[in-house]
Amino acid sequence: QVQLVESGGGLVQAGGSLRLNCATSRSIVSINNMGWYRQAPGKQRELVAGITSGGSRNYADSVKGRFTISRDNAKNTVYLQMNSLKPEDSAVYYCNTQPHFLRWGQGTQVTVSS
Repeated sequence: QVQLVESGGGLVQAGGSLRLNCATSRSIVSINNMGWYRQAPGKQRELVAGITSGGSRNYADSVKGRFTISRDNAKNTVYLQMNSLKPEDSAVYYCNTQPHFLRWGQGTQVTVSS
């Protein structure tokens, strides 16, 4: 059973930065398209950034130019660098394959204060 463990969230002021980490228990990062998702209270989970096994990246319009997804195949880890954070970025952030087919992890809470 593959496990996904997200970390790096926290409370930050608007304009600040955070880097999220997603560690996996097996070597799935290098052979799968991976993505970062988020879910705000009362809203559906949405994809915010993805990276293919070939290294191509895609971003939701709302985060383009502010977020950067990357991965370290040797460490089985996917990262999300978040800059210029806005209050509307507040959510629980999750990683998974893209499209998602693994069991969701616990996520990491990001709260951006205005």
